[in-house]
Amino acid sequence: MPAAPAADAPGGVPAALEAHVWSVPMRTRFRGIEVRDGVLVHGPAGWGEFSPFWDYDVAESRRWWASAHEAAVLGWPDPVRSSVPVNVTVPAVGPEQAHAIVRASGCRTAKVKVAEPGQSPAEDVARVEAVRDALGPTGAVRVDANAAWDVDTAVVRLRELDRFGLEYAEQPCPTIEDLAALRRRVDVRIAADEVVRRAVDPRRVALAEAADVVVLKVQPLGGVRAALEVAEAHGLPCVVSSALESSVGIAAGVALAAALPELPFACGLGTVALFTGDVTSEPLLPLDGALPVVRPVPDRLAECVADAATERRWRERLAAVLGS
Repeated sequence: MPAAPAADAPGGVPAALEAHVWSVPMRTRFRGIEVRDGVLVHGPAGWGEFSPFWDYDVAESRRWWASAHEAAVLGWPDPVRSSVPVNVTVPAVGPEQAHAIVRASGCRTAKVKVAEPGQSPAEDVARVEAVRDALGPTGAVRVDANAAWDVDTAVVRLRELDRFGLEYAEQPCPTIEDLAALRRRVDVRIAADEVVRRAVDPRRVALAEAADVVVLKVQPLGGVRAALEVAEAHGLPCVVSSALESSVGIAAGVALAAALPELPFACGLGTVALFTGDVTSEPLLPLDGALPVVRPVPDRLAECVADAATERRWRERLAAVLGS
């Protein structure tokens, strides 16, 4: 995997790049986050994004910087398609709101968050049922448990939720061994996410018995080219998903989806809709369930300025990654 390019200027970003810290509130608490923030960098190839979640240490964050550097300095491989299908992402909200989110999205696939801390299995069932109702019988429903269940719990929950017809379950259990054990006991396809993107070498994770689908996220994997290598190494169907980025970061995910030889699943790249605003006046929001292959210009950075403490934290974090 690519290493993080070293800094040319003391204490931070390479001298050839400019950096801007951004911050945007979420519409609904998602992945435990109420405000999303990060750093946008501009270079000769355009804009890139560096926004590792705060539970990523310096070593893991290097891949996120490699992705930003690729976008800003190297650019991306040529696309083989001009648009990519996407799913609507449904947070851990009540059934009425879930139904409304899906109907308003225009998407024919929905990814539903389940196993939210503090919520009951019955709430998951009600949410997924509402999503199925909103999509109708021909839409695709997938669930994401973010590794929250042990194997026995996952068996019970997925059998219960599969009465609504699941396309797949994303990372229902935390480990490769758990996923393999679960896969032998349920009929639902299993998609591997965290076990791939948080591995020391995502290309060498032993997925053969553990997963039917690989989730690819550009920043955690080190960029578009690195993610393409991961896809080739595993030889499984892939779905491209976001790491909850601004439209600048989402554009990298779209570039990956556009460059994959095959794209059998709608992509989880419609997450800008979860923000109250965006860094660009032309946000990457789905139209008729698809996103175009474009590179948005962040012309609204002045409206997404982080507070002084957040600005300082990101500058320090970036300096740590580049100086390590």
